[in-house]
Amino acid sequence: MKQMLLVFLGGGLGSMLRFLISKTYNPYFTNFYLGTFLVNSMGCLLIGFLLGLSAKGNYLSQNQTLLLATGFCGGFTTFSSFAFENFSFLKASELLNFSLYTLSSMILGVIAVALGLWFSKLL
Repeated sequence: MKQMLLVFLGGGLGSMLRFLISKTYNPYFTNFYLGTFLVNSMGCLLIGFLLGLSAKGNYLSQNQTLLLATGFCGGFTTFSSFAFENFSFLKASELLNFSLYTLSSMILGVIAVALGLWFSKLL
């Protein structure tokens, strides 16, 4: 029960922060969801860092990993929003925006996870 509560609390906090960032940054561009892009990139960096720390064994407890990686990052990152926004590009026949948004999000996400893991090794 404690573990479910930790995931619940982390997820709620992550979701609130995702909402604030998306609400702040998405209106800047009509053809690119900057807030979602930033959230996904930052979430990938953070989960890479947290899971890297967790793998070291003495930096994060299992409960802290559940709160931060599973809960917070799970609530913070927005893959379902990302998929819907991509569908919107396809529906509007905006293939260039679809391609740029999808590829840049995926490439930066993978790079951010790798950087997060690398940063965790510096500690």
